[in-house]
Amino acid sequence: MQQGKERNMQNSTEIIGHDRILVSKSIMKRIILIAVFTVLTIHVMAQEKIVQTAGRDQLGEFASKFAQLNDDVLFGEVWSRTDKLGLRDRSLVTIASLISQGITDNSLIFHLQSAKNNGISRTEIAEIITHIGFYAGWPKAWAAFRLAKDVWAENTTDEDAKTAFQREMIFPIGEPNTAYAEYFIGNSYLALVSREQVNISNVTFEPRCRNNWHIHKATKGGGQMLIGVAGRGWYQEEGKPAVEILPGSVIHIPAGVKHWHGAAADSWFAHLAFEISGENTSNEWLEPVTDEEYDKLK
Repeated sequence: MQQGKERNMQNSTEIIGHDRILVSKSIMKRIILIAVFTVLTIHVMAQEKIVQTAGRDQLGEFASKFAQLNDDVLFGEVWSRTDKLGLRDRSLVTIASLISQGITDNSLIFHLQSAKNNGISRTEIAEIITHIGFYAGWPKAWAAFRLAKDVWAENTTDEDAKTAFQREMIFPIGEPNTAYAEYFIGNSYLALVSREQVNISNVTFEPRCRNNWHIHKATKGGGQMLIGVAGRGWYQEEGKPAVEILPGSVIHIPAGVKHWHGAAADSWFAHLAFEISGENTSNEWLEPVTDEEYDKLK
């Protein structure tokens, strides 16, 4: 009896120890992911460099020092300190200052356009100018509205949705992914995060957007790793059920595996794509994912 109790206690201890190992691995995985995101966030913020040539283009030798201060100091240094204050907030401060002074020339138009590019939505700019009107004066707000209405004129519900999605994640949406548009159904966007040590890109998909079936080829090594950043998406290998990708999900894609990935039907989606180094690497783009295949996913 005593030996039986000791054996049971030993088995229980082994089970508890095994569970602790599993929990420790799970915690360690989360810590690694948080560390990766933290390092990448710092890297992206520190790399944000604003290039401006308006001073030199418009003033040239007539006021070369002013042009240099405008381009290299104001924009090259002050605006570029995005690790201290993000571009979106700097745009907000700047347009508030210009409107408050009654400045409604091309400089305000430029900064309104920059504010839009930096993530301030149509709804937000209307609220911002309304708020400024109570402190700076109603006529100044009216003048600013006339300019802002033109800048945000083409905004649609989809554009506002894109802007709202940008606020959900720390990485930029980037530019339209025109170079690979022929291999995608729907609109996608690409932002280069790193080209040092490891190639990393942030890829954003509008709802229902997905890339074609494709294969990452390599004679040795190669493949790709995805980390979900925001929204909800799908990854599927040929002959296997689709896997849902959520923020923090990690997908390992070996070389030679036919697969596709993209957004869910009801959600914008973004993932980081890590290119795994290898020998003789290449991508083979194949047929599109049909609506019939895609609509089976829930």
